[in-house]
Amino acid sequence: MTRTLFLAGFSVALSLSLSACAAAQGSGAAAPSLAKRPVEGRFDVAPPTVAVTPPGPLPTDLAGRLQRWDADALAAQQAFAAERGNTASLVSAAAGSPVSSERWVVAQQAISRLIAARAPLTNALADIDRLYLERSIDEAVDGLPDIYALREKISDTASAQDAIIQALSDQLPGE
Repeated sequence: MTRTLFLAGFSVALSLSLSACAAAQGSGAAAPSLAKRPVEGRFDVAPPTVAVTPPGPLPTDLAGRLQRWDADALAAQQAFAAERGNTASLVSAAAGSPVSSERWVVAQQAISRLIAARAPLTNALADIDRLYLERSIDEAVDGLPDIYALREKISDTASAQDAIIQALSDQLPGE
């Protein structure tokens, strides 16, 4: 019985919807056009062109500072490389030693010397970051590509050194 009522209701609804479609088609009403209307083109205005001057060369007063920071970073990298071998040996010797033992303390001191050897590099990186920010804020774009290139070079070296220091520190107990 329920099924019969359902089918009867369904057939009535279907016939009503089909008759509504037929009535809409038969009334002769045209579907709306999708063509662009005249009012729609009034607001098609091209944005104004903005002339952006490319950065010029590095100002001469900054060239000397960048050369000095590059030299400082190179010297720090060489000092770091010279200290690294000795530090690695001392850390390996202390690998199984308990925390605060003589070997552990000696290895920690060697890691501290390794960190201190890279201080000129991290100082140069901080100075370059400060210069880059100051020039960006002042919108002084001349030389920014040179400053950024040196910053990336020194930053990559600092990241590599960070990884070495972390790997050595991880070998010691208690770290």
